[in-house]
Amino acid sequence: MAKLKGKVLAGKVLVKPHEAEAKTASGIIIPDSAKEKPRQGSVVLTGAAKKDEEMEVKAGDTVLYGKYAGQELTIDGVDYLLISQSDVLYIA
Repeated sequence: MAKLKGKVLAGKVLVKPHEAEAKTASGIIIPDSAKEKPRQGSVVLTGAAKKDEEMEVKAGDTVLYGKYAGQELTIDGVDYLLISQSDVLYIA
């Protein structure tokens, strides 16, 4: 992945969502229309800490976030999700 130009504002996190599962555990192929949006991804960039909230996530972390969290963005043909740190539910 190429280095991104620009920066993320305070308290925000830029996430590259993981791919949705294409098969069930028993081997059934899931069609695109039935796939759920992934709710986990890898942190690409983080903004600075807010005055009243320290930044706990860092680039490279895998995070779980809410189903309807964030704003979808496409930068240089790659899909990302911009979320608030408060939307992060779990850091793996």
